[in-house]
Amino acid sequence: MINISKLYAGMKTTGDPLRYGKDGPPDVLHAHHFQGHSNAKSAFERRPVVVWNVTRRCHLKCVHCYTESENKSYDGELTFDEGIKLISDLREFNIPALLLSGGEPLMRPDLFELVQHARKVGVRPVLSTNGILIDQKTSQKIKETGFIYVGISLDGIGKTNDEFRGFSGAFEGALKGFRNCVEAGQRVGLRLTLTKRNVGDLGKIFDFILEERIPRACFYHLVPTGRGKTINSEDLSPEESRRAIDLICDRTLAAIRKGVDLDILTVDNHVDGPYIYLKLLQEGSPRAEEVRKLLEWNGGGAASSGVGIGCVGPTGDVFPDQFWREVILGNIRTKPFSNIWLDTSNQLMAGLKDRIPLLIGKCKSCRFLKMCGGSLRVRAMRCFNDPWMHDPACYLSDSEISTSEIPL
Repeated sequence: MINISKLYAGMKTTGDPLRYGKDGPPDVLHAHHFQGHSNAKSAFERRPVVVWNVTRRCHLKCVHCYTESENKSYDGELTFDEGIKLISDLREFNIPALLLSGGEPLMRPDLFELVQHARKVGVRPVLSTNGILIDQKTSQKIKETGFIYVGISLDGIGKTNDEFRGFSGAFEGALKGFRNCVEAGQRVGLRLTLTKRNVGDLGKIFDFILEERIPRACFYHLVPTGRGKTINSEDLSPEESRRAIDLICDRTLAAIRKGVDLDILTVDNHVDGPYIYLKLLQEGSPRAEEVRKLLEWNGGGAASSGVGIGCVGPTGDVFPDQFWREVILGNIRTKPFSNIWLDTSNQLMAGLKDRIPLLIGKCKSCRFLKMCGGSLRVRAMRCFNDPWMHDPACYLSDSEISTSEIPL
């Protein structure tokens, strides 16, 4: 995750402890010097945010769904007792958060009982949902059960979102879900995947965020997995990506300058970090150097496959991340997640935990490699059939990534 509010607008956000640990990141954005940070952790010391697809079933049919979910029952999903065992193991492993996803997680009947156990043992639960099932009663239950955050997917305004979701009325349903969460006092935010079909709505989406007083929004770059492979041609071009990030930065900064408490992030393309650094340099910002140091401290690791993010599928399979589903590292029915995650007998997992020496292509000579960590290896695998090639979604030019007159 690249925090636009923090990096570009210079605002401390409530999500810092989750991204950087309870002691926070090195306070380079508010300090005069930086000499390293004792809390920086190696790949083996970091604990991942774990995405658990609690069910594959979903009442929508989104065009980019990485689990290719449909509204039907799927065999072999983890039982309640197996879910309890998983949560307890994740607590012992000291993960920073458990993101409950799907399918549509609210379609799992025992979801709230599982979350009650998570809160009891000290695991921080996050809900990822399309929002349509969040009526007033459900929003109260979400709040009372103890979800620390609810992310509602919204991929455009009105008809754009409905077509993306394959369901007429999805936009209005998600809007009601937002409002019900706000009324219940539940912390809630927006999740959007950037594509050619909705990038033109970005201005309207920011209007919507401000009008509805949504405090947090995550803008995801497309990852061609599951049904997402079928819309790979709708991924943004480098020029479109740059314009989108510019708009996101500009609207975020304008809102924060007006006193709006707004936490805006981009996800699944760590090159957004170096791009923001270059943007600050070009604008003559005195904060550019401090942003560079924070990005290098984090190194893209907070959301990197096999290090900062992991995934447990509906039937217990463990994946390097939620998109890399053809690589099964093990199954929690036969081995605890914690043991699977630290087992580097799998050559790919070993490489993910020490990827920098393995990277080739555009990444190998990139002067920003310490900032982004090579971004998403799964996209490199999809495009080049080689996990160590450069991420094809990198939109920086050859001149920008090579040694130049622009200082580092």
